[in-house]
Amino acid sequence: MATQVNPNIKKKHFIGVPSPLGYVPGLGRGATGFTTRSDIGPARDATDVVDDRHAPPGKRTFAAAHAAQKAKNQEEEEEEEDLNDSNYDEFAGYGGSLFASGPYEKDDEEADAIYEAIDKRMDEKRKERREQREREEIMKYRQERPKIQQQFVDLKRKLSDVSDDMWNSIPEVGDARNKRQRNPRHEKLTPVPDTFLAKAAMSTGHVNALDPRQQHMGGFTTPYPGGMTPGVSTPWGAATEVDWRKIGEARNTLMDIKLNQVSDSVSGQTVVDPKGYLTDLQSMIPQYGGDISDVKKARLLLKSVRDTNPNHPPAWIASARLEEVTGKVQAARNIIMKGTEVCQKSEDVWLEAIRLQPTDIGRAVVTQAVRQISGSVRLWIKAAEIEEEMRAKKRIFRKALEHIPNSVRLWKAAVELEEPEDARIMLSRAVECCPQSVELWLALAKLETYENARKVLNKARENIPTDRQIWITAAKLEEAQKNNDNVNRIVDRALQSLRSNMVEINREQWIEDAEECEKAGSIITCQSIIRAVIGVGVEEEDRKHTWMEDAESSTTHGAIECARAIYAHALTVFPSKKSIWQRAAYFEKNHGTREQLEALLQRAVAHCPKAEVLWLMGAKSKWLAGDVPAARKILSLAFQANPNSEEIWLAAVKLESENNEDERARRLLAKARASAPTARVFMKSVKLEWVLKETEKAKDLIDEGLKHYADFPKLWMMRGQILEQEGRTDAAREAYNQGLKKCPHSISLWLLLSQLEEKLCNITKARAILEKSRLKNPQCAELWLESVRLEWRASNRQIAQSLMARALQECPTAGRLWAEAIFMEARPQRKTKSVDALKRCEHDAHVLLAVARLFWSERKVNKSREWFNRAVKIDPDQGDAWAYFYKFETQHGTEEQQQEVKKRCNQAEPHHGELWCELSKDIKNWRTKTDELLPMVANNIKNMF
Repeated sequence: MATQVNPNIKKKHFIGVPSPLGYVPGLGRGATGFTTRSDIGPARDATDVVDDRHAPPGKRTFAAAHAAQKAKNQEEEEEEEDLNDSNYDEFAGYGGSLFASGPYEKDDEEADAIYEAIDKRMDEKRKERREQREREEIMKYRQERPKIQQQFVDLKRKLSDVSDDMWNSIPEVGDARNKRQRNPRHEKLTPVPDTFLAKAAMSTGHVNALDPRQQHMGGFTTPYPGGMTPGVSTPWGAATEVDWRKIGEARNTLMDIKLNQVSDSVSGQTVVDPKGYLTDLQSMIPQYGGDISDVKKARLLLKSVRDTNPNHPPAWIASARLEEVTGKVQAARNIIMKGTEVCQKSEDVWLEAIRLQPTDIGRAVVTQAVRQISGSVRLWIKAAEIEEEMRAKKRIFRKALEHIPNSVRLWKAAVELEEPEDARIMLSRAVECCPQSVELWLALAKLETYENARKVLNKARENIPTDRQIWITAAKLEEAQKNNDNVNRIVDRALQSLRSNMVEINREQWIEDAEECEKAGSIITCQSIIRAVIGVGVEEEDRKHTWMEDAESSTTHGAIECARAIYAHALTVFPSKKSIWQRAAYFEKNHGTREQLEALLQRAVAHCPKAEVLWLMGAKSKWLAGDVPAARKILSLAFQANPNSEEIWLAAVKLESENNEDERARRLLAKARASAPTARVFMKSVKLEWVLKETEKAKDLIDEGLKHYADFPKLWMMRGQILEQEGRTDAAREAYNQGLKKCPHSISLWLLLSQLEEKLCNITKARAILEKSRLKNPQCAELWLESVRLEWRASNRQIAQSLMARALQECPTAGRLWAEAIFMEARPQRKTKSVDALKRCEHDAHVLLAVARLFWSERKVNKSREWFNRAVKIDPDQGDAWAYFYKFETQHGTEEQQQEVKKRCNQAEPHHGELWCELSKDIKNWRTKTDELLPMVANNIKNMF
């Protein structure tokens, strides 16, 4: 029996409908999914064939397909792995940490810091052993694989045993090239004679006439040219020679005809000027040398800018200047005039148009410009510049002032064209229109009388209470009228007024104003300003240092009165400072008069009676002036203030000895030895007896002095020199040796002993003495220099060069060594050596002197004079530099230049230098003064050529 379905039963709405996206069966009731064999398919054997009929070879079985898929996955993993060196870690290898993909938290950071600290600590523990192991490995590597240079070290040492004959017997290297390579033949070119060219021309030409020989011989019986007469004297081809002169004349004639044809038209008007034709062609040469394509691009861009923004004035100006640069002046004028139509209120466009136009058209353009922009100062000034007549210029400026009465620039330009009286009237009106212009007020005050100028300046102060120049001008005005008392009051009131108006007092600006006042001749105003502002803004503990710097700065600028005022103010604040008095005294000595110096020194010794230098400067000033009694009086006062002072004793002795008062000098020295015995007093006593040829007394004094001062090297030196002068060389050697036992660090004693042995021809002994002295006194440039010179004088040039190299290594900054090394080189290498010397000793007087001598030897006079000036400026106490400088001026300078050098040398009073001391310390020249000694030293200098 068949079952019937009830049609009234309702079906579920989701039956037969596809499941929604993301639907998982049973997930809502908590069921979990699992995988069955039906989901992954039945188990397959490795040899079973895959279902894909189109699988490629090698992938048609399940085992092969699985292996291929696994290899593909490994390749993808290797591609994702970063094998860069920056990703390499010594602990984890490539790829970094195993948990690099995880989050990096604070705990991880602390752990990494701890591990890093531990690694650092462990590395420090192993550091010494690791470095030692690395050094051992390096040494082992170098022993196993030495350099080529090290392999030949022993052979290089044996080269020192090779003699000159063995060296010369070494055969020359032969040339292995063949004969053709050694002697290449150059291509030979022979010029073709004119006769050959003429023959070629004749062979290709047509003959339409017979010469006389052909007519005589007839037709084909004419002999071959040159066949009847031997040699080359037959005039063969002579008729075809080219006359180039006639061709040139024909060309000129043809050019003349063509120019004449085009010079006149039918109506008779000239079309082409024959004379100016070539000149016009020359003017057509383009003046712009740049790329034409760049010009076209720039022209196109500027045209685009003008079209896009026609009211942009720089576009019109740039376009006009581009055309001007390329030589198209008329096009530039047209463009800029079009720009004036578009940009009528642009001042720059009108100025450019005026510049480009000729003068007559420029006047019309400037007229249009001032109509459009009547308030432009630059246009009015340009209009005045175009005019040539003075009357027209004045008229334009007055017209401009009607439109712009408050323009300071216009008023100044207009006043400059007027006469003084008219200028004063115009300035009166100008200060009414421009009351804030300081320049107009000051200009009006200069043109007014004294009373009116005071009124003008008072009005200026009322209108401009914050400007200092008005006050300074008022002080100058009072000084010009000899009202010096009012000057100080005006400067003080100026500072008070400016401070009340909240104006900062700039100390540097006021000092500059004081220097300007000095240049203008207002000395009182200058000094008042210095006194008023010198202490502004300076801390109390910095006053002395700052004021001394200000005085030196003013002296450098040439403001002597400003510097004198600064020193005077400093001395009023610090009256007991010896250093300030001494600086002021040196300043007056260099820049002041003798009377000013002596007045200052009198005040100085009154405030600082214990300052021996000030007493001695005063005595010396009187002595140089010829007033010996006054000098003695000053020294006697100095004795009272400074009893038993060595300097004053010796100054008194020098004063007496220089004035031929030998007995008085002896008595003074005897008193000094009795009351204030010192080593210098004994030395001066010995020298006085020595120069007076009392050698026995000198020896007794030396013995007495050495009992008390055995470690004073000059006494030993004088004993040896006296014995050497007497011819007792053995005794002199003994004296020097005894002195060196007491004074092993006296360089002069070592040098004297070495020179004594050299005079006795004991070169070996002199060399040994210098080597011993260098051991006891290392890094001594004087001893190295004497060793080099000893070998050079002994003709051991190579040894001298080697010693100089060692000396420069031990004393790399010794200027005297570098100076000697320059002239030890050959002439071509001296310049290079001088450059090296200047790099090491840029500010050394010896090096500068050597460079000056080098330029002198090359006859570069101006450069040599410049370097001589540098040398004497950097060390004025170097007498050798002055002597070389004077010798140079005697050969290449004028009489004035020679006297200038001598004058500067007298002021410097040099005491050092090898050549200088050689003559100045000679007993024969003990009374020779500086101006007499300078020519003597210069005469002993050998010529540089």
